[in-house]
Amino acid sequence: MNAAADLAPPRRLIGAELSELPTPALILDLPTVVANIAEMARRMAPLPAALRPHAKIHKSPQLARMQLEAGAIGITTATIWEAATMVDAGIADVLVANQVVGPRKVAELARLAGAGRPLALVDDADNVDRIAAAAHRAGAEVGVLVELDVGLRRAGLRSVAAAVALAERIERTPGVRLRGAFGYEGHCMFEPDRAERVRKAEAANAVLLELVDALAVRGLSTEIVAAGGLGTWDITGANPRITEIHAGSYIFSDVFHRNLVPGFEPALTVLATIISKAGAMAVLDCGRKSIGIDRALPELVGVGGEIRFEHGEHFIHEEHTAIVLADEESLAVGDTVRLLPGYSPTTVNFYDSYYITEDGLVTDVWPVLGRYGSETTGTGT
Repeated sequence: MNAAADLAPPRRLIGAELSELPTPALILDLPTVVANIAEMARRMAPLPAALRPHAKIHKSPQLARMQLEAGAIGITTATIWEAATMVDAGIADVLVANQVVGPRKVAELARLAGAGRPLALVDDADNVDRIAAAAHRAGAEVGVLVELDVGLRRAGLRSVAAAVALAERIERTPGVRLRGAFGYEGHCMFEPDRAERVRKAEAANAVLLELVDALAVRGLSTEIVAAGGLGTWDITGANPRITEIHAGSYIFSDVFHRNLVPGFEPALTVLATIISKAGAMAVLDCGRKSIGIDRALPELVGVGGEIRFEHGEHFIHEEHTAIVLADEESLAVGDTVRLLPGYSPTTVNFYDSYYITEDGLVTDVWPVLGRYGSETTGTGT
């Protein structure tokens, strides 16, 4: 089934009010998105670093184009399939902020290098060789950034010396081109104490810059020095030697990110229907399979009441969420409510499309793309 056929039923609801939508439904308030994009552009304008926003949050070429029009230098993705949806939509400058490993993924990266200007992270010599071989077969060249672990203890080489050695190997390998270095300070991102977050982020940035200096001594590329996320946008972004940061969750905000970085309005909600009710407790047709609860619980929007993640009467199950209404007479079975996700990136990943709304009416339907492998993203591989 093609994408147009998949979207046919929801597109019939353009012009509908929210109460007419089948639930659970992913609701995106377009004016708020526009305002959030403009606000981030305003904040980034005086900083030396550029913004390459992370599209893992929205998985939408339409939203990516809006970010580019507001001044972003390119787009960041978490997977090669997300990158494919961007490049195939005409968005050429895409960084896969991850290792691209495995024959099909590597082949897809090489294909994209013939259509756009994708970048990928590397921290393994054998993987560099496989990328180079795929690029040679495709008649292309793949740009890569050497990833250095700056404290997150996830991916990345564990020493500057090892990262330099890999960079030198890249320099000798046809089919790949060294573009610079990457060091994500993710372990600093959620530090609640502002002073401690600054200290940790600056220390992590200093480790990355040690690599940049070592590369420069050997005449190796330091064109791109990439780091940073929303939690450190104004710390890492203020470093005059960091060329780009990858903040992304500002576009939607959510319960968690609203508290981490204030000033961005919630744009993404999940519409749910009350399917059962007992006194002040109402049960919704929305649970862990349709709303992100990572790092924070969802919140009710425009309705007095709360969600509690407890055993017994109050719960969030796979397909159900119990809410406790402040006024048990305010809503009945069949009424709809909106929930602000605890975490928006995982919420988006549950859905095939957004209902785009303005002034309470559905004005369009946009697909959520790049959630799976090549067979379902339309990448043609």
